[in-house]
Order: sequence, then structure tokens, then C-alpha cells
Amino acid sequence: MLKHLTTPYTAIKMTHAEEELMPYDNRSDLPDAVKNSLPPHAQSIYKEAFNSAWDQYKDPEDRREDRSREETAHAVAWSAVKEEYEKSDDGNWKRKH
Repeated sequence: MLKHLTTPYTAIKMTHAEEELMPYDNRSDLPDAVKNSLPPHAQSIYKEAFNSAWDQYKDPEDRREDRSREETAHAVAWSAVKEEYEKSDDGNWKRKH
């Protein structure tokens, strides 16, 4: 079974096995769409923000727009990445100056 999560930048497909591994222990555990698009430092930011949000938004009443726990954690993770990185004209993520 694949689960689809749409972010502003990409669709993330998670298998049931990936869902059971959340939160992420290592950058290598991140979804391929994240690993293939973000530089290593941004992946670390993503992982830490995701894991924090995973814990923080455990209860459904703490989430917005009837989002699942995973959707909320991914949204928070992308937001954290965008604090320090931006997508350049060539489509690559670059650290803000």
C-alpha cells in the first residue's frame, strides 16, 4: 500500500514500512523525494523538524485542517527547511545568504 503526501514541492510516496519507521532516525531513512531534492544540511533540518512535529502533533486536536500526523509533520519539516533554504531558478535548493 502506498500513501501519497503532497507538499508544495513534490509528492511523497510512503510505503507502509516507511510509515512504521517514523520518526526518522537517520537522513537515509527520509523519503526518496526529500533525499533526492535537498542538500545534506537541509535534510538534517527536515529530519529534526519532522521528528519534533511528529511528537508535538500526536493528538489530532492539535493539528490544522484535519491533517494526519504525517501530513502535519511533513508540512512543518518543509517550513523549517524554507527558513534556511530556497529553491533557485535552476530548481535546486540553495542556502539563503
